[in-house]
Order: sequence, then structure tokens, then C-alpha cells
Amino acid sequence: MKQKKIPITFVRGPIISKVGAINNESTPAIGFAYLSGYLRKFDYEPEIVDAIGEGLNKVWPLKKYPGFQAQGLKFEEIISRIPKDSKIIGFSLMFSGEWPIGRDLIQEVRKHFPNALLVGGGEHITSLIEYSLNDCPALDVCVRGEGESTFLELVRAYEKTGNFKGVNGIAYLDKDNVFKQDDALPPRIREVDEIGWPYWPDGYLEKFWETGKSFGVATERDMPFMVSRGCPYQCTFCSSPAMWTTRYILRDVNDAIEEAKNYINRFGITSLQFYDLTAITKKKWIVEFCEKLLEEGINLNWSLPSGTRSEALDRESLKLLKQTGCNYLVYAPESASLRTLKNIKKKIKLDQLTESVLEAKRQNLTVRINLIIGFPEETWGDIFQTMFYGLKMSARGIDEAPLYIFSPYPGTEIFKKLQDEIKIDIDDDYFLALSSLNSSFLSSNIVCFNPKINARILGLLRSFFMIANYAVSYLFFPGRIFRSLKNIFSGHEAVTVLEHRLKDLIKRKKAA
Repeated sequence: MKQKKIPITFVRGPIISKVGAINNESTPAIGFAYLSGYLRKFDYEPEIVDAIGEGLNKVWPLKKYPGFQAQGLKFEEIISRIPKDSKIIGFSLMFSGEWPIGRDLIQEVRKHFPNALLVGGGEHITSLIEYSLNDCPALDVCVRGEGESTFLELVRAYEKTGNFKGVNGIAYLDKDNVFKQDDALPPRIREVDEIGWPYWPDGYLEKFWETGKSFGVATERDMPFMVSRGCPYQCTFCSSPAMWTTRYILRDVNDAIEEAKNYINRFGITSLQFYDLTAITKKKWIVEFCEKLLEEGINLNWSLPSGTRSEALDRESLKLLKQTGCNYLVYAPESASLRTLKNIKKKIKLDQLTESVLEAKRQNLTVRINLIIGFPEETWGDIFQTMFYGLKMSARGIDEAPLYIFSPYPGTEIFKKLQDEIKIDIDDDYFLALSSLNSSFLSSNIVCFNPKINARILGLLRSFFMIANYAVSYLFFPGRIFRSLKNIFSGHEAVTVLEHRLKDLIKRKKAA
């Protein structure tokens, strides 16, 4: 008779945002889905309690943090859904802006599960692991970096001995509150196809589809999908190197295609949404992927809502993207200032990226470019270059060009530099500022880490740009006005993220 495995539960807390924000996405918990799929290969059967997925469109004020709101289940509802026999409870802590609420949730769970092992993981934990353990005494241990193999080793050790010391890739405070961890992150998983596909419980994804929630532009049944792990680049504003190192691993094309076919048969999906950090870096891979879609007769939309590189996207590959149903393509130039690009180690050729973007429009793809202003070493000249570039690209047909104000996230090279210069105080106000900085067009909560730039003027410029950018887009392409009105106020699918977010906001207002 097979011995029963230790009960495990994964918990994801609610989304945190500034009151009135419209840009916070409710997305399926793909991290927990991968962890669950991996553990099930070893006969564990973890439960998932997802406050976001089980509380879609449920928005409530955070009394402890005036001006902020949560979307999802309340703490007592989350705790009531955690199985009473849970011996290990894992928490996803990805975004530093949500740490104060995530910490409060863990403290509350501890009160109801005094004997469970509470484990934290994710990019925030990996970036500020000692701080997190000290700030949240309820946490017993944290997993650093890529989670699957480390968490499995932790579970096996705890199940066998009631202890976890000696497990590679973890950190904790000992009985004397002394911080303990290995000096280096554990080795990355090299054969990513061996991790297996994510496990999605029955009925879980349907909740997102029924409410029209999606990472990028929604279709009827969007499927979270990943074809790679990590990123080979070292942008100074990104925490990926701290979380994943710079090792970039692509999946086997055939395995990705089989996963897509499985979702078509099981869920009847209408779209794949790539959640990868950097989905396309090799032309050979994306061409083979597209050719396999055609060869297998797979008729799906698919999109790259988190941004990708331009090097692999020339006329040939972009034509294949359009032919195979790619309906939303995001580029991430970040800046149009060559000086800024050099400072942030953004290794792109702006002229080449611009040509790729314009070719994508010639292929009738819906295209977005992500831009950032307010980096610590920027001048007003650098900022105006980026703003002008965004407006120019909108006039040339780009569908969206959102402009963000730089946020110094833990785990990034810039964050470490600012911390060394004593320009960042890590506390709840700092974390909440990360949540509110880019939460709305007219945010008054502007924090700037550039001594040459006035924060309020920067915020006003961003607001001006966002309004001017859409005005340019609709002025040069007036047909988009009627398309947007039709898509927002009818049952038609949105074409851009703005349309999607506004549709979602109207649904939430009606549900309130």
C-alpha cells in the first residue's frame, strides 16, 4: 500500500493596488501550477488556494493602508479554504509592492496553523530574503530562485526528519535568529522539458475566462503558456538575474506543441499567452514553432504580452507570426536615448528594433512598445527623446506605447546601487510606493530617484504623454475610435490592453 504523502497547500494572496487603478491584471497562478505539476510527478497532491482566482472582481479597501485596495478573497476567506490537515503551506511572494499585505496574510495564517511549516518563495523573497525573514517572523524558511527541485528537496527532508537544514537553495533564521543560507543560488534546472507541464485543477481557469481576465488582450479562453526560462540579458532595472541567473533555456518545440494540443483537447482554448520573461531570442526556434503550428493544423490566437526582443523578428518570422494567429506583440525598447540604453545595459540596436516594429505593423499585427522614464542618471533631454519616440511611433501606426516611471525593484543592479548610496529606505511605505507609482494615468504618488528630475513634473509629463499618445493614435487612425467604442461597450473582443482594461473596469463597476 502506497504511503500517504505529507499534505501541502499553496497560497496566493490578493492583488494590491491604489484605489482607482485600472492596470492590475488578474492572472492565473502559473508558478503554483508548475510547482504542483512537478510535485505530482513524485506522488504529492498539493492544494492551491488562490485569493485572486477565487475572488475575481471582488474589491475591498485596505483599512490598515489608506488609499489602497485589494482584489480577491479577504484573509478570513483565504484561511477558511486552507485544508485543516496542511503540514506545509507555501506562499507566492513575487511582487515587492505587495509585500506588506503578503506579510500580514502569512502572520494571520500562522495564528490558525501554529504547527505548519510556512515557506516563502518568489522574486521578492529571493531579492530580500534576510529582510523578509526578519520582517515576517511567521515564515519558517524561504526557497531561493527557481523553485521546483529545491521545494521538492525541502518537502522530502521535512517529511522524513521534521527538519530542513542542509537543503540546498533555502534560507532561514536559526534558533538564535541568525540568518543562514548558501552563498550562491542553487544550480538552474537544465532540462526544462523534464519539469513537466503545469497542473491546472478542474474549474480553475474557467473562472478567469468567465470574467474576461487575461494577462494581455483577452480572447474567449486564454491559456497561460511558457516556452523558456530565464533571460540571457542583464538589464540593470530587472531582477531576473538575481532570480534566475542569466542562463536562458528554451523548451523543445515539439513538447510545447504537444502541450498546446493537450489544452485544445482538454479545455477548448482559443489563445496561448506567453508569460516568458523573454520569449523570442532565436529566429530558428520561433520559425520552427510557427511551422509546427501550421503543420499540425493548430488554429489558435497567441500573443506575447510581456515583451520580447527584436533580433529574431524580421520580415520572414513576422509574416509567420501573423499567419499562425499572433494577435498581440509587445516590444520593450524601454528608452529612445542611446545614453540611457547604455547606462541600463539594454543591449538593443534601436534602429533595428524600430524597423522590426514597423515591419510588424506592415504585417497587420497589433503592436505595443513599452517605455520607461526617470532612470537615476537620465537628463530631461533623455526623457524627451523617449517621449518623442513614443509619439512618433504612435503616428506611424503603433497601437499602444505605455510610458512608465522607473521603479527601483529589489534584486536589480540599480536598486543595489541606490541602497549603497543610502537613497532607499526599505519599509512598508517604500513597498506600497512600488504598487502606486504607475497605477493610474494621473497618479500623484510619484517617487523619483533622479536628483536632477522633479518628481511632480515627471508625473505630469507622464500623464500628458499618455493622453497625447492615445490622441495621436486616434487622430492619425480615426477608425480606431469606433473600434474601441464597439469593443469596450459591446461583446466584441478587445484589440488593445487599454480596451481590455476599460472593459474590465466597467464589469467591476457593474458587479460592485
